Amino acid sequence: MADNKEVEKEILHPDNLAKFQTAAAISEKVLAAVSQLCVAGEKIVSICQKGDKLIEEETAKVYRTTKLKGFSHPTTVSPASYVTPYTPLTSDTAEADIELKAGEPVKIQLGAQIDGYGSIVCNTILVPAKEQAEDVVTGRSADLLLATYYANELLLRLMIPPGLLASGTDEEKAKAAAVKPPTQSKITSLLDKIAKSYECSLVESTTSWLFDRNEIEGKKKIVIAPAEGTKGDGTPEVGEVWGVEMGMSLGSGKVKTLDQRATLHRRTNNTYILKSQTARKTLSTIQNRFGHFPFSLRQLEEEAGDTKYKVGVFDGVRSNVLRQYELVGDKDGAEVARLLTTIAITKNGITKFGAPPALDLSKYQTDKKITDEEVLKILEQPISKNKGKSKNKKKKKPAKKAAKPQEGEEEESEGDEE
Repeated sequence: MADNKEVEKEILHPDNLAKFQTAAAISEKVLAAVSQLCVAGEKIVSICQKGDKLIEEETAKVYRTTKLKGFSHPTTVSPASYVTPYTPLTSDTAEADIELKAGEPVKIQLGAQIDGYGSIVCNTILVPAKEQAEDVVTGRSADLLLATYYANELLLRLMIPPGLLASGTDEEKAKAAAVKPPTQSKITSLLDKIAKSYECSLVESTTSWLFDRNEIEGKKKIVIAPAEGTKGDGTPEVGEVWGVEMGMSLGSGKVKTLDQRATLHRRTNNTYILKSQTARKTLSTIQNRFGHFPFSLRQLEEEAGDTKYKVGVFDGVRSNVLRQYELVGDKDGAEVARLLTTIAITKNGITKFGAPPALDLSKYQTDKKITDEEVLKILEQPISKNKGKSKNKKKKKPAKKAAKPQEGEEEESEGDEE
């Protein structure tokens, strides 16, 4: 526990909390604005550009003396079968012309950071036709989004250390705290029950990472439905910040690398003196503007105004000073949904440092439902300690017309970091 307290003093110090919360507010605000831009016929590259401009405008308004602030993740809009974030280049004519299609599930991912304390969020929406009112969603689209929503709710609860929110006598609390946290294979097994309930599949190797200052891929990770040779490492503890990700597919959930150029990159912790002056200048620009957070080649393209940055990026990747994120999609071309929430684990449970908006379950109808008692029992649990609100609220089980589970608890998590 001593180690946990030391971590909490560092990453969850009140000064840092304020920066996380400011970044989270910006991320959620821009996510909402970008979601409104996603209508049939709109070009993905144009949406990404507008989202990035909003992040820059909003971060410029706060912490004016802080040098490193802005993006923790560029705006990305991933089409139906894409698994990883997608952000095309304006110079690539074919990809720059890609437009959103009505009814397809697109994944919007973006994030802001203040002084290296970042919030990343991802939400999946169904693209509406232009000027069309939102209708009730049925069929396989409803199955996909409901499966993703409930699996995400379950995963958030599995992130809470055993016994943290236990009530009752001291003996009962001690007994609850003595329970071992679920193994990563157990986590996958529980989530798979939800996937099967809606005839969906977990997306292969969906990964949640431990966050730190200037770092979104820390020493711990949870890998769901791991591919061969892939495994997670570590369990969540009090005093940590995590990026919690959930991915669901209408196909097998298996993935493949797409035959498209990787446009998303990130500075690694490796040091290497690049040989060319152009490469060194490019790396300096990346370091000053993005730090160790992901960025799009489109952002360099727009800033440089020429193609010289490509040499620097190539040298950076070759020297392992930059990491490129390959584009990955569903192996069967099936539709995919993803969610990503940035959370802090405190002594009072989970505090959200940026989350997708709660799904309006009244707009999603299906004849499928979750019946596994173990899963339902976990879904009924709160994500944070009750802060004085009614403790007698009856929890509803997810079903055909279920209400939002734990909506009250999610609201109560605000301020739990104190």
